[in-house]
Amino acid sequence: MSAAGATYVQEMEPLPGADPAQTRESATTSSPRPRGTIAGTIALLLVAVISFLPTNFVVESPGPVVNTLGELDGHQLLSIKDAKTFETESQLDMTTVYVQGGGQHRVTVPVILEALVNPTKDVVQEETVLPRGVTSDELSQQNDSLMASSQELSVAAALNELQIPFTTTLQVVGFGDPLNQGALREGDELEKINGEPIKDLAQLKQALTRQGTKPSTLTVKREGQSVDEEVSTAAAEDGTRQIGVFLKPEYTFPMDVNFGVEDIGGPSAGMMFALAIIDQLTEGSLAGDTHVAGTGAITDDGKVEPIGGIAQKMAAAQRAGAEVFLAPADNCPDVQDRVPKDLDVVKVSTLAEARQALSRIASGTDPQQLPTCTLK
Repeated sequence: MSAAGATYVQEMEPLPGADPAQTRESATTSSPRPRGTIAGTIALLLVAVISFLPTNFVVESPGPVVNTLGELDGHQLLSIKDAKTFETESQLDMTTVYVQGGGQHRVTVPVILEALVNPTKDVVQEETVLPRGVTSDELSQQNDSLMASSQELSVAAALNELQIPFTTTLQVVGFGDPLNQGALREGDELEKINGEPIKDLAQLKQALTRQGTKPSTLTVKREGQSVDEEVSTAAAEDGTRQIGVFLKPEYTFPMDVNFGVEDIGGPSAGMMFALAIIDQLTEGSLAGDTHVAGTGAITDDGKVEPIGGIAQKMAAAQRAGAEVFLAPADNCPDVQDRVPKDLDVVKVSTLAEARQALSRIASGTDPQQLPTCTLK
């Protein structure tokens, strides 16, 4: 067997002056190859072939950890212009997951086997990461879009938490059902609901829900003109009323927030971005001298939403020296029995809770006294 794992079988050369046929017969009859040796060779060949066959699984491993208040590749990761900012000594790390496999880069059986015995890794079905019909390039583009969206949402969430006003415009970008396709069009900008100016999506939902089953009047800007349209609503699973359209929020902020993030996708850094913005816009160091990491998607009204790969992110945070990890409350089932040694996990449901937790830690509160995902 060669170093590369391949087995070569060579035909015996005839002796000089001998009859080739006779030599082959003599070699065969005088030195029969044991059947067990042949079966073992075949088995080894099968194992070698199977080992290098691609699989339909991907491996999730701890990824890079980046301080949202520090530098990345020589550039400030987050900077704010046109607003008064303050120096901070906080370290607020965003955490990531390295995904190996999927698409044109499938992993082999030995890689899967190693991951199965590694407590910091998880093996998941490829479709949970890369849905059918979606290429690796398309997934990368989607993750880039989610990252850009999370950055905008983090600014909105931070400014809402600090009660700094900004403008939100909601634009119709598609329809979830034909409920109001005749009344509304793609590109419509929502201005008023029943005569009340629309400030954001949360306010729109509240106004629609208050109206109940009765139709509402939406004032929209269409081709430069304001138009009133009567819209019907349907009940959502959570009991609110909805108009069956996809809305894209457009924000106009009173300051310019720049993010120097490249080659990292997805929405899960939203909460940590928002905390970093709050830290820069307020005096002092939000986390004090405690090294904090965390994860969680964010909505513009400050809700912290669950994410994937939290076990790998906690492991990455612990390796980077973090003492406290902020985890979305809805991820608590994924946290159980996966918390690394010497890492305190604090669960949060909102940006306000996360901010308050860091303020308490900075003032000397033991993180173990704060809400946690783990059983005590």
